[in-house]
Amino acid sequence: MERFVLTDAQWAKMEPHCHGKPSDPGRSGSNNRRFIEAILWIVRTGSPWRDLPTVFGNWNTIYKRYRDWVKADVFTRLFEVCSDEPDMEYAMVDATIVKVHRHGQGSKGGLRARL
Repeated sequence: MERFVLTDAQWAKMEPHCHGKPSDPGRSGSNNRRFIEAILWIVRTGSPWRDLPTVFGNWNTIYKRYRDWVKADVFTRLFEVCSDEPDMEYAMVDATIVKVHRHGQGSKGGLRARL
């Protein structure tokens, strides 16, 4: 797979904090970056695990590994590493694009016969 979601700079920050490096003993994945890209694909698309493209590997293996990393708080550490200088541009909301639902505009609802 040639196209990545993560830039090389982002991956360089995250790589030391991932489980399953070649130097770690025991069970480890073959490619941590591909695994993280699979997780990001699931998050971006909102698809179920079974719809994960085969280029990322077996969906069940990736799901089990994801569960293990959640239990080990790996994603919490990765978030802390990547959020040292957060870019808050995504959180900026311009009030001109925010629409209020008609029930939130302050009127009392329904028709009434008024005296």
